[in-house]
Amino acid sequence: MSTGGDYADVFCQRRTTSLVRFEESRVDDISSGVDSGAGVRVIKGDLAAFAHTDVLDREHLMRAAETAAEALKHAAEGKTLTILVPSRKAPSVCPAEAAEHDVRKVVELLSAADEAARNLSGEVRQVTAMHNSAYDEELLADSTGKVRRASCTRTRFAAQVVAMRDGEAQVGQEAPGALAGAEFYDRTDVAEVARVAGRRALAMLDARKAPTGRMPVVIRTGTGGVLIHEATGHGLEADHMHRGASVYEGKIDSKVASEIVSVSDNPTLVGLWGSYPFDDEGTPSEDTLVIEGGILRRYLYSRHDAMKDALESTGNGRRQSFRHLPIPRMSNTYIRPGDSDPAEIVSSTKSGLFAQKMGGGQVDTVTGDYVFAVSEGYLIEDGAIGPAVRGAMLIGNGPKTLEIIDAVGDDLGFEEGMCGKDGQWVPVTTGGPTFRIAELTVGGTEV
Repeated sequence: MSTGGDYADVFCQRRTTSLVRFEESRVDDISSGVDSGAGVRVIKGDLAAFAHTDVLDREHLMRAAETAAEALKHAAEGKTLTILVPSRKAPSVCPAEAAEHDVRKVVELLSAADEAARNLSGEVRQVTAMHNSAYDEELLADSTGKVRRASCTRTRFAAQVVAMRDGEAQVGQEAPGALAGAEFYDRTDVAEVARVAGRRALAMLDARKAPTGRMPVVIRTGTGGVLIHEATGHGLEADHMHRGASVYEGKIDSKVASEIVSVSDNPTLVGLWGSYPFDDEGTPSEDTLVIEGGILRRYLYSRHDAMKDALESTGNGRRQSFRHLPIPRMSNTYIRPGDSDPAEIVSSTKSGLFAQKMGGGQVDTVTGDYVFAVSEGYLIEDGAIGPAVRGAMLIGNGPKTLEIIDAVGDDLGFEEGMCGKDGQWVPVTTGGPTFRIAELTVGGTEV
């Protein structure tokens, strides 16, 4: 703060990781590691300076602090930002004492998953089963006098299955995760996870080419959340607003979706992959209702972006590690359940596409335009789920898509993933109920 900063913080972290990979029916890799250090940030008006060190001692911490302060020494004097400190308490979202993983047991589980997938069919040619876990210990202190401590374990299991027929290969993947230690495997049937991935690959071998054109699209519970995350969620992160790079800029309290659509970003859900008690700036997490009955209510804020708008942070300041600046990021983002029966959503759809599993996609936050792959899809024919199709792409615009969602189910599911932004990757959960988009452009491969 010696060079005129409005606010400063130091984020200390120790991360212990483990990885076990099972491939070609044998252990391919077992590794573990520890990474620790601290990042020091100083905020002065619209500017932020940052320095980090891999050595946690007084000398190196002071050097990082002096480097960050010096970077703002000659910054032009501007508006002094108000520092708003939330009064809410942090939720208890982490297990009290997450059990450590027994590597031998993990290897046995991966072997069982490998066997389960291979037993599905002789057309299963390759199976990769992987365990990843990370135990984070964090301490943050800031210039307001706040000190926060947190420790959490995240565990994820992934299965990838390759099926082949007549020289053609299809891939199925499934990768559940949770804010949990060894107890994650007590409630996760890894063999069934591998079978789900294998059945997906085999189904796509039998699939016909996806049709092209405009049609209704029904998206299964859980998997549609990735579309909301990419096509809508990134546009609601406040740094995009401040750069003039969001289609949602200036639309607070405006209608941006169908009245049956409400969207939450909620890191307070116990045990979910994207949950946390504090964000990476020490702000207690909270359930942020960003869209309520079709009306845009809030953006997602980090501390610095909130200071620029004289608002409290929503607890969405996240960073990949102590080596990175915190920026506004989503956590567990999902459409809230509605009141429609999922089966009736399908039966009331005469024809269209049923997305059983969404794949990757990309979005332009300035326009809201997006393209998404469907990794497992089926035609809807006369109100029933029909033959499998492959190669389907969903092409649309985020705000326009939200406006034409005409049915939202009363179920709710989640999927886990890693979200990339500005070169940083953080764990996130996407989710929602079964829902229907009245008409969407489907790009297929059928001629």
